[in-house]
Amino acid sequence: MSGGTSGEDLPELLMAVAEGDRAAFARFYQRTSAKLFGIILRILPERSVAEDAMQDAYTKIWRNAAGFDARRGSPISWAATIARNVAIDQRRREHPGGRTRADDFDFDMMGDPAAGASAEQMAALRACLDRLDTDQRALILAAYLNGESREELSARLGHPTGTIKSWLHRGLARLKGCLDG
Repeated sequence: MSGGTSGEDLPELLMAVAEGDRAAFARFYQRTSAKLFGIILRILPERSVAEDAMQDAYTKIWRNAAGFDARRGSPISWAATIARNVAIDQRRREHPGGRTRADDFDFDMMGDPAAGASAEQMAALRACLDRLDTDQRALILAAYLNGESREELSARLGHPTGTIKSWLHRGLARLKGCLDG
């Protein structure tokens, strides 16, 4: 069996996992674990912490497999979102009020077609993000890649939540304009 994240039968595996099929879960793990561990390691670089988060992510995948909806995205994107959220939650527990390094984010890993974006789309996103002013770029990356809430950003930056919301809105509008142009 392939060790990659090819999506050819991942939806069927998740359906079987939702019914409690442990063998299907093992195959799903085999096909997705390298990618998910890479995502977790980018957020939690300490290997032992990342391994714990990986276990938590697959526990959530096992418990929530019945909630997967193929109309809303690919299985690997669904699982990657779970892994990313688990890692972000773990990072927040370890470093309350801390922040992750958005500028260290590896956009190339998102260029995987299974993740829903081509290398060209990711290059365009990176170019458009580079056109934003430094503060706007950092705010968007903190919110949308690192998962910081408006309230967390407000507390960290010392500005009202409404201001943060406005800044995000304007930054996203500029980003959309660049991507559409």
